[in-house]
Amino acid sequence: MGYEGDSFFTLTASERAGLVLVALALWAAAIAVARRLPGPRGLRIAGALALGWAVLWLSPQLFYLYYLAIFDGLPWQVVIGTPPAPLDFGRLLTFTGRATLAAHSQGVLIWSLVLVAWVSPGRGVRP
Repeated sequence: MGYEGDSFFTLTASERAGLVLVALALWAAAIAVARRLPGPRGLRIAGALALGWAVLWLSPQLFYLYYLAIFDGLPWQVVIGTPPAPLDFGRLLTFTGRATLAAHSQGVLIWSLVLVAWVSPGRGVRP
């Protein structure tokens, strides 16, 4: 599995570094939320999946804002589309969808949220 044709590699090294920083900041924020999910483990895992779904749906706008900063002439627009369909979400979870860095990093994000929800004791719940 190679990423040679991935659009990530059309960016300069500093633009790629910035994009990675944006992605890591988003990941850290999502992890912080997942760590604070309340309730028993099953509910926290469901919450982590819902959080991952929401991040996938809404995060394109954050990345587009980054592209506005690095590319001249891009128009201001809302790029948030329809929410991810269950089948598309499942493909991300199983890494069977598009073989791109973006898709695979989205799968890693979701699984990391589930893992954090699994190991975190949850707010107001005794371990």
